[in-house]
Order: sequence, then C-alpha cells, then structure tokens
Amino acid sequence: MSNILAVGIATLDIINTVAAYPREDEETRALVQSRARGGNATNTLVILSQLGHVCSWAGVLPREPDAQVVVDDLDRHGVDMAAVQRPESGKLPTSYIALSAHTGSRTIVHYRDLTEYDFSAFDELDLASYDWIHFEGRNISELAKMLNRVRQAGVACSLEVEKPRDGIETLFDLPDVLLFSRAYAQSAGFNSAEDFLCSRSWVQPAFVAWGQAGACCRTTDGEVLSAPAPVVDVVDSLGAGDVFNAGVIDGLLRKQPVQEALGNAVRLASGKCARKGLVI
Repeated sequence: MSNILAVGIATLDIINTVAAYPREDEETRALVQSRARGGNATNTLVILSQLGHVCSWAGVLPREPDAQVVVDDLDRHGVDMAAVQRPESGKLPTSYIALSAHTGSRTIVHYRDLTEYDFSAFDELDLASYDWIHFEGRNISELAKMLNRVRQAGVACSLEVEKPRDGIETLFDLPDVLLFSRAYAQSAGFNSAEDFLCSRSWVQPAFVAWGQAGACCRTTDGEVLSAPAPVVDVVDSLGAGDVFNAGVIDGLLRKQPVQEALGNAVRLASGKCARKGLVI
C-alpha cells in the first residue's frame, strides 16, 4: 500500500448514451442520461484506491452545488481532499459526453471557467508523506515549479501528457515516468506507438496507450516493449486512458518489471472498456 497524490482536475460529466452518433445538424434522442464525477487525475485516483493505495487529490473545487457530485464520489472511494482549494467563485468544469451504444466510443465537449491549481498551494504540502505524485500536463508554468520541487524532495512522480499544450515539451525531462496518450502522439505526426517512442531518447520510461491496439513502453535503455489488448466487447471507453495510467503507476510501485506493469495496465484498461463506469 502506497500513499499517492494526484494533481489535476475534477469535472462534472453529463453523459448521454445514444444509439449511434448523430450527423451534424441532426437531432437524436438519448437512450439514457447520467451525471458523474470525471476528470483525469481524480479518475486515476479512484482506480488506484480500488487497487489498495491511499490516495489524495490536489486540485480546485469551487463551492457551488455541482461540486457535491465530486465530493460524494471521492468520499465513497476514500480519496482525501485536504489539499484541495475551495474558492467561493467559479464553476465546476463540465464535460458533455456522447457515448455511442453501437461502438462504446465517446465524444466530449468540455467547458471550463475555473482557476488552475497553482504552485503556491502545492508548495504548502508535505511531500515527504507521499510515495508517488502524479500530475496532469496542464498549467505548464506552474507545473514546472511543482515538478522541480518534487525532484528536490526525491519523491517519485509521473506526468500525463494527454493533449498538446504550449511549452509542455519543456517538462519532459523532469518526471520519473511519462504517460502519453494516442491523441498526443498523433498530434505530433505519428501513426504508431513504436514510431512515437523511437522519435527521441527519453531519459525515463515513456508509456503510450493506443486503444484497442494495446500499449507500448520505451525503457531507459532504448528497448521498446509492447502489450496487445485483449479482445473485448467495448461498452464504455470513457476513462480508459486514466485506468491505464493507474495500472502503470500501481505496477511500478509494486516493483513489477516494466513488461509486466505494461501488460497489467493494458488488461486493466481493456476490462474497464467492457463495463460501464470506473469499477474494476
């Protein structure tokens, strides 16, 4: 059992399950609608909590009615919120999600009007109380200061790189583990996980998840490892990348060989795709 802190966001997810995606300018009826807590960092923590770790979240949660969805869900999973900032103003970020019953894939429209978690808040934390710190790749200038402080404290950390953001590449040498999304690799012009991982010499293990094609990792000695995804009937892919990241962190904390950690993370994410929600 390890103590893990994740720095990132929580959202309100409004999920409309539709038979199939509508065409532009077409009206369609949702089969079912649900509201749930979302957000990459908090999704990863919920999985890590189920895997037996002690989890804490550092982020921003405004004092407004929708925030109760986040509080209730994180309480249910035992995720500590002592490091969370609670401003009186602002709106909980909202993700409007269309989930296709036909394919299990999802399309997201995200809206955000809330300040980001900053270094001044992070600098007040006792980092020695954590075994691992996981960061979302956002708020780049503040994140650089956080990563440097973590390095000085000697705490292991990971960085999720989900989207291209100005300056994010300047952070790549700072964490102990890099966790890339397929979307980021494709935005950089790569059509395979292997080609992306061979595009530069990483100073640390670098992982990239590639959906139904599985995932790959490049080790510090340049070896590229791969793990195929088991064939499943995809029911709900929402949050699968966050589950993969949790699986990698769990495996590394348990001192598993990289190949074993990679394979277990892929199986965990694939299993999530075969069921609704973030229960593993």
